Amino acid sequence: MLCQFTVKNYKSIRDEATFDMQAAAITEHNDKVIVGADGELFLPVSAIYGPNGGGKSNVLEAIHTLDSKVLRPLCATCDKSDCDYKARKIPVEPFVFLEENKKMPTEFEIFFRTKTAEYRYILHVYGESVIYESLDRVKMDTGRRSALFVRGREGIELKGTFGRFKISEDLSETLPLLSYLGITYKKNEIVNDVLDWFENSIDFLNYGNPYQEIRTAIARSEKVKTLVLKMIQEMDLDIEDFRIEEKDEEHIEIYTKHVVEGHSAELTLAEESSGTRKLFGLLPYIARSLVCGTTLVIDELDAKIHPLLLQHIIEMFTDMTINQHGAQLIFTSHDLSTMNNHVFRRDEIWFVAKGKSQNSKLYSLVEFKDENGVSIRKDAKFDKQYLEGKYGADPYLRKIIDWGEAGV
Repeated sequence: MLCQFTVKNYKSIRDEATFDMQAAAITEHNDKVIVGADGELFLPVSAIYGPNGGGKSNVLEAIHTLDSKVLRPLCATCDKSDCDYKARKIPVEPFVFLEENKKMPTEFEIFFRTKTAEYRYILHVYGESVIYESLDRVKMDTGRRSALFVRGREGIELKGTFGRFKISEDLSETLPLLSYLGITYKKNEIVNDVLDWFENSIDFLNYGNPYQEIRTAIARSEKVKTLVLKMIQEMDLDIEDFRIEEKDEEHIEIYTKHVVEGHSAELTLAEESSGTRKLFGLLPYIARSLVCGTTLVIDELDAKIHPLLLQHIIEMFTDMTINQHGAQLIFTSHDLSTMNNHVFRRDEIWFVAKGKSQNSKLYSLVEFKDENGVSIRKDAKFDKQYLEGKYGADPYLRKIIDWGEAGV
């Protein structure tokens, strides 16, 4: 489970920006939150809105970049078919509109939970070099907090249970210590717990290859395939069933079964509409997230998807009778049909827009205050007020309206 993510000096994000999946102390939809083992409350969904070019995709890309920086060294020599995407290099790009920022590191901080602990991982990167790195842990059963390692300009300090580890004296400055521990001490319980979260508990949807995506997701669990078929049937796509045929190790074909007036026929996925093809790339990830309790990150989820379908997907995550394993959905969107108090809590709606210096600002609706310092009411018309530019991030302009008046 993703708890909180903070980034600074990354692409259009000049100043520190924090994306929080911890539930705020508000009264709406209290039955639609994830309850942690210690009673802490977390959000099952969060949607990021803003104008094109405002920087909302950069928030998700920052999370992906951190994940890639950690996993790439481990995946580079992996022979798993789904490691190719994770092993690709994603450059760490600082804010470019100030010369001084080009000389400063990009800073990442992430809090996440596994079944046994909550971790805080910090990584500062300048170019390809690691400038600072640390890992802390809080055990879920005892609440005990402990530092595991700190890496800075002065060297590396291993603490607690990591104190007995041996670190190579010629450790590359471009290799995160966390990645090195994953390569060298993968069998260690804590190391495995942390790296397993980065590898298997957070997914970034790539719409580029629905064939590979559906094979990868469905191969992990028969429950995923069953849920995918159930969702397809609920969405009234006139698809009764589907099957996957392995052509060879590199290629598969997906066949969809249609029944019209008692007559059964199969189509290849290539013969289906672009929207249906995209769904076959999307739904396995949705199903896997709900079945396994992963965090799913999707840029422009609403593209090519009908608004009613978008709402249906959101409501599967917010319905705790369906989402029984703490799954989370984080996405960017332009669709305003779901921006209302029936679908979202105020802390689940986020905005991103650029300031006068081309720097993106990130904030949630629950923390927004109008020009009189008054918070947005839970029964407000969120979509109407957003279109009117009352939340600062005007949907038709790249720059924010007026940060002084916006009260953020």
